Amino acid sequence: MAARIPVTETTCPYCGVGCGVAVQGAGEAVAGLESHPANRGRLCVKGAALHDTLDLRHRLLYPEVDGARVGWDTALDAVTRRLRDTLARYGPDSVACYGSGQLLTEDYYVANKLMKGFIGSAHMDTNSRLCMASAVAGYKRAFGGDSVPGCYEDLDQADLLVLAGSNAAWTHPVLYQRMVAARKARPDVRVVVIDPRRTATCDLADLHLALRPGADGLLFNGLLAWLARHGHLDRDYIRDHTRGFQDALARAEADSGSLADLARRCDLREADIERFFHWFAERPRTVTFYSQGINQSATGTDKCNAIINCHLATGRVGKPGASPFSITGQPNAMGGREVGGLANQLAAHMDFAADDVDRVQRFWNAPNMASEPGLKAVDLFQAVADGRIRFIWILSTNPLVSLPEADRVREALRRCPTVVVSDCMGDTDTVRMADIKLPACTWGEKNGTVTNSERCISRQRPFLEAPGEARPDWWALAGVGRRLGYAEAFGWRHPAQVFAEHAALSGFENDGRRAFDISGLAALDQAGYDALTPVRWPVNRHWPRGRRRLFDDGRFHTDDGRARFVPITAALPDDPPGAGELIMNTGRIRDQWHTMTRTGKSPRLLQHIGEPFVALHPRDARRHRIEDGQLAHVENRLGAIIVRARITTDQRPGELFVPMHWSSPFSARARLGALVPAITDPLSGQPQSKFARVRVTPCAVRWQGFLITRVRRGDPDCLYWSYSPLPGGHLFELAGDDEPDRARRRLATLIGEAGQGEAPQWLDLQDPTAGHFRRVAVRDGRLIGALFIHPAGALPERDWLGGLLQRDRLEDDERRALLGGEAPDGGAGDGPVVCTCFQVGERAIRARIDAGDRSVEALGRSLRCGTNCGSCLPELKQLLDG
Repeated sequence: MAARIPVTETTCPYCGVGCGVAVQGAGEAVAGLESHPANRGRLCVKGAALHDTLDLRHRLLYPEVDGARVGWDTALDAVTRRLRDTLARYGPDSVACYGSGQLLTEDYYVANKLMKGFIGSAHMDTNSRLCMASAVAGYKRAFGGDSVPGCYEDLDQADLLVLAGSNAAWTHPVLYQRMVAARKARPDVRVVVIDPRRTATCDLADLHLALRPGADGLLFNGLLAWLARHGHLDRDYIRDHTRGFQDALARAEADSGSLADLARRCDLREADIERFFHWFAERPRTVTFYSQGINQSATGTDKCNAIINCHLATGRVGKPGASPFSITGQPNAMGGREVGGLANQLAAHMDFAADDVDRVQRFWNAPNMASEPGLKAVDLFQAVADGRIRFIWILSTNPLVSLPEADRVREALRRCPTVVVSDCMGDTDTVRMADIKLPACTWGEKNGTVTNSERCISRQRPFLEAPGEARPDWWALAGVGRRLGYAEAFGWRHPAQVFAEHAALSGFENDGRRAFDISGLAALDQAGYDALTPVRWPVNRHWPRGRRRLFDDGRFHTDDGRARFVPITAALPDDPPGAGELIMNTGRIRDQWHTMTRTGKSPRLLQHIGEPFVALHPRDARRHRIEDGQLAHVENRLGAIIVRARITTDQRPGELFVPMHWSSPFSARARLGALVPAITDPLSGQPQSKFARVRVTPCAVRWQGFLITRVRRGDPDCLYWSYSPLPGGHLFELAGDDEPDRARRRLATLIGEAGQGEAPQWLDLQDPTAGHFRRVAVRDGRLIGALFIHPAGALPERDWLGGLLQRDRLEDDERRALLGGEAPDGGAGDGPVVCTCFQVGERAIRARIDAGDRSVEALGRSLRCGTNCGSCLPELKQLLDG
């Protein structure tokens, strides 16, 4: 009888949906966890490829101090010594910590306790500042606390779904498919997408409002004024459960003006705005689902409150199918908010009010309690640049790619006396700047909890042994706390003990004052912690099994129990483009995550979009003499990148889109953070990542090419390159402005493989007249690598060539085909991959359409595309319509 393969129930480490994952054995296979309330068995393509990312390539496995490998005791002694010296000479304000929504709640809690309670510095912030800080500030202003009122079931029950600044089809695909299912079950449901770009999410939309960038607050102010003008307010709810309505309404009326004026300022059709307003008025079950397009703005907090104002005015808060719903970007952004991961917060949703400071200090018995808020992310790294911060510990994030003015951040870290980086990966832009490198556990090795966007606490459970000397982040932080002399405060032996303390603090002197209260979990022992099933907070004596929705009783966490309307005067970005400039928007693509340190390891996740790109409207392409597929410079006074042009009418004229993911290990010049100005919301501190003035020009090159090789022996030395892993090898797309013959001699030295064998056989074909060059290396009958160069970029497809790297031996016709640049059977391959889950290419899909498959269902039956995560369904529909 075959042995039963163990299954570990854990949680996905990507977006804020927080999907449950069932892992077989040591990661041989993953599947969606049917019992988890967040995903009910579904996974997006990134989650479904998690087992592709578990290998040890590029892992940081051993501590290093000043470039030398050391043991953990030596490393933590070095951290502590440099920390002590910095504190003694410059005081606690010279020390900072920068965390991540990738950290588990236990890691976050220990970092916050160490920094704010025992080192005495409130300069503990997080990359969550870049994605959801405005949503936090908006909720706190309106509800008296950082509390998401709704839950995912509301997406099933809503009659109107308003997606504002969210490309959920690509960024939160499991929830998007939930919306698709709701719409299919109830065809009367209406969907409105508010976004300057036409994205994959618009496939579901009955109405797409492609408004002027930054005009969201103005649109929702106009909605509030229109609702009042046409008698669609819930006057009883306003009277019984809120304050400040008249001031907010007066401001909205003055701000938005007439419908015609509103349409002009938003750059929308008046009829489309009126249709949206009517739908909102007629459908009491409304969820407004908003994300980075709202938050990442210099007025992001005001935009959030403009949305919340409309929900309060119609009584649509905390009711089935009705809530303003901020969707977070990271798996534990919410958990970080719970433990005080933001510089203006303390643990357990407390702030820096004197009573809160005193309460946390007494609970922790903290000797050096910080009493004032610390520096938010952008200001924190400016303080590093200024020399005010001289010791910084960065955990599980890559700010040299993700922060605004990323080149300035790199220079700041270069000059900082002590940079400590805890990371699972050994080569990121930020790890390269570290004086002390600490190897951290990653997904599959971590043991702890995360909280998703609907307040659901889930366990991340380990199914792998930590490799090398990788250790949990909480363990390393606690080790420094003990070395500082606080052995009792940092004496935990297991993450269950950290969680129990965190839960106990949430209920300490709470008595219903704060929404976040999980004191009902404070008594969990290790066995109970290991068995913990997903639960939405609060979890306490009033809600022992958790609470589905907040504020369904009309009681809020303000001093009088009433929600607050916030008067808003909407402001468009005050840095409009000048002559020849365009507006650059940024965001995610479907199959990648953050700076690609994990997803970039999976060959299939780079098959859909394998190069950094800039999307621009045909009108702008003509004006700036850029052709589809051509390389282009995108630059401004802050920096410059080189990316591939994509011409599309999905962009508004005068606007560009560039994805955020590419970092130095994946491309020569594509760190778009270098172009984003450090303009922030004055309330939340969140950067305005969706609006940067740039110029775009053609990138003149003398040659283009690609390199495939079994072993990555270094980065190419040329004007442009981008990197993708292949099964059994590596692919570089290349271009240069130097002499082609010199470039091919230089680049051919990157071809290689590990191990010994006979000297490679080199096969060359060169046509000086046409400028073609091909060089192929074969050893022991196996393909080692190939370099193709052409002056005009007339190059063969890569899929069949990459496939040859997996062959044990080449046939004679395959050798000839390599030099001929065409597959031996003359086949053209499947073309660009559309369905990553089942590796279905565009040509195969078009062939089935030509053969009579006239629906996505028919294509699914023939090719299986679109039948797993559903992320490719919008593209399948485009191909069917095309």
